[in-house]
Amino acid sequence: MSFRPSLSNTHVTRKLPAKKPRPSWSTLHFDVDVYLNQFFPSSFLPRLPRAVGHFLGYRTPLPPAAHPKPPVGNICMIFWAVVGIFSSLALIGAVGQEIPAFGEKGVPVIIGSFGAAAVLDFYAIESPLAQPRNAILGQILASITGIVVCKLFALLGPDEFERVRWLGGALSCGLATAVMALTGTVHPPAGATALMAVVDENVSGLGWYMLAPVSLGCALMLVVALLVNNIQRRFPFYWWSPSETGLFWNEAARLEKPGASATTSTDSERGTGGETEVVIKRGEVILPEGITLRPEEVLWLETISQRL
Repeated sequence: MSFRPSLSNTHVTRKLPAKKPRPSWSTLHFDVDVYLNQFFPSSFLPRLPRAVGHFLGYRTPLPPAAHPKPPVGNICMIFWAVVGIFSSLALIGAVGQEIPAFGEKGVPVIIGSFGAAAVLDFYAIESPLAQPRNAILGQILASITGIVVCKLFALLGPDEFERVRWLGGALSCGLATAVMALTGTVHPPAGATALMAVVDENVSGLGWYMLAPVSLGCALMLVVALLVNNIQRRFPFYWWSPSETGLFWNEAARLEKPGASATTSTDSERGTGGETEVVIKRGEVILPEGITLRPEEVLWLETISQRL
């Protein structure tokens, strides 16, 4: 099972570096996908029926001679954004009101940060910050961070907690941002969720139960986004990461075949050593080994590659 639709037939390869830069604390970079993507399964979307794959963000690769459709104009984008934002928030509110447990615990009909999330999920849908991994995991991780900070500050006592509640909110938002950045799930509206988990009395009083309305709201918004955004555009561009996934499992399956053996790429196979240029061809992006890119930068390069 996989959660990443392929961006056509784009392949990102890397060249061997001539010389690695001298490390320093200011250049330290941690990319969790380097460790996770190889174990995350490859995309299963190409094997689904075409209509199903279409509404999950997969697009059949165009033949070399085919001409892509002109981009959707902003008036059309605005129209579908209004439809999607209204439909998703209305659905979240309607479903929330029909759950008796939500009413008993005083759960807000709509978590305030969902308004900002809806703008990302229905208008800025090409942004990495709006992809499902960020939109769902970012909100959940930020909620957990906010709840933990709130409970720690509550140990000070009711009176002292009220006096420094604002400080706990600031800390929870900062820590939530760090957690999201380290896990590759940055989602700006989730910062507001972490803040509300401490400073908003109605939300902070929910405790761990806050995860229920947040998770439900994220799931309902994603369902509406898949339906509305794929009518004339494409969403999501990927489910887990724009980089290749499943290398570990693909290699294991290949080695299980009779006569298969592990091979190592050489300089002649991957490019001449010592070059530091980025090469963009149709369906392929070649990067030097020493360069580190964020997911949005990889997505941008792959998009350019498909337009050549």
